[in-house]
Amino acid sequence: MLQSQKYVLPLLLLFFGVIFLGFLNISLGSVNIPFKDVFASIFNLEVSKETWRYIIVEYRLPKAITAIITGSGLAISGLLMQTLFRNPLAGPYVLGLSSGASLGVAIVIMGASVFGGAFAGILLSKWSLVIASSLGSLLVLIAVMLASLRLRDTMAILIIGLMFASLTAAVVSVLSYFSPAAQLQQYVFWSFGSLGDLSWNEVGILAMFWFVGIILAVSCIKNLNTLLLGEQYAKSLGVSIQKNRLIIIIATSLLAGSITAFAGPIAFVGLAVPHLIRQIIPVNNHSILVPAVILGGAALMLICDIAAQMPGQEYTLPINAITSLIGAPVVIWLLVRKRKFLF
Repeated sequence: MLQSQKYVLPLLLLFFGVIFLGFLNISLGSVNIPFKDVFASIFNLEVSKETWRYIIVEYRLPKAITAIITGSGLAISGLLMQTLFRNPLAGPYVLGLSSGASLGVAIVIMGASVFGGAFAGILLSKWSLVIASSLGSLLVLIAVMLASLRLRDTMAILIIGLMFASLTAAVVSVLSYFSPAAQLQQYVFWSFGSLGDLSWNEVGILAMFWFVGIILAVSCIKNLNTLLLGEQYAKSLGVSIQKNRLIIIIATSLLAGSITAFAGPIAFVGLAVPHLIRQIIPVNNHSILVPAVILGGAALMLICDIAAQMPGQEYTLPINAITSLIGAPVVIWLLVRKRKFLF
C-alpha cells in the first residue's frame, strides 16, 4: 500500500503530461492555433476563426486520439510480451503480427496491378487495406495460438513467432521483387505508418479494440506479477500458465493487430516505453507498471507526432521513422548502461 502511494505523484505527472502534450499536439501543425482556441473548439465554445474549429475537430483531434491509442496500446503490448517471455528485448510484434499484417497489405497492393480499372481502385481503398492487414494478423495469431496449445515451453512460442515473421517477410520480399514501381511505392508509404488518415468512425472502431485489449491486460495484472517469479513458482500458486498465456497473447494481438491495421507498423514504441518507465518507476509490480506504461506510451507517441508534423511546415515526416529515431537510441543507451533489467 505504501509502495503504491509512493508512485502516485509520478503517475499524476504522467497523466497531466499526456493532457498537456495532447493540447500541444492539437495546437501545432502547418497552422499554429492558440491554446484557448483549441480548448474552445473541443468544448464547442466560441473560437476566433471557424476554420480553426474545422481543422481541430475533423483532423487534429482524431489524430491526437489515434496517437494516444497507438502509443498506449503498443506500450502495454510490449510490457506484456517482455513479462511473458522474460526477455527485455521482446516487443509487441515479436509474435509476427506485424509481418502478417504487412503480408496481407502487400498481397492486396501488389495484386492490384493484375486487375485494372475500378476493381483495382476497390482493392486499394482504405478499408480494403485495413481488412487485409487484419486478416494477415489474424492468420498469424491463429497459427501462434495453435502452437501455444501444443507447446509447454514459452520460449518455443517466441521462436515460432520469430519464424512466422521471417517467413511472411520473405514472401513480401518476393512479391516486392516482381511488383511494378507504383505498387511498390504505395506499399512503402503504408509501411511508414500514419496517424492522420483516420475518420471518427475508424477511430471509434480502433478504440473498441484498444478498450478490450486493455481490459484483458488489466485482468492479468496479478498473474503477470506471479510470472516474474518463474513458471514453476506460478504453477505452485495455482496459476494456469496455458490459460494465462492465451489471454496475454490475445490481448497483445488485439492491440498490436488493430493498431497495425489502422495506423501501419510503428516500431520501437512497444520495446522502448516499458524500459523508459522502469527508469522513472523502478518496480516490478504490474498494478503500478500497467497504468504508467499506458500513460508513458501515449506521451511518447504524442511527442513523436509533434516532431513528425514539423510545426509551421506544410509537410510531415513518416511517424515510423520518428519513433525509430527516438526508440533506437533509447534501447542502445539502456544496453550500454548495462542497467539491470527488472525481470
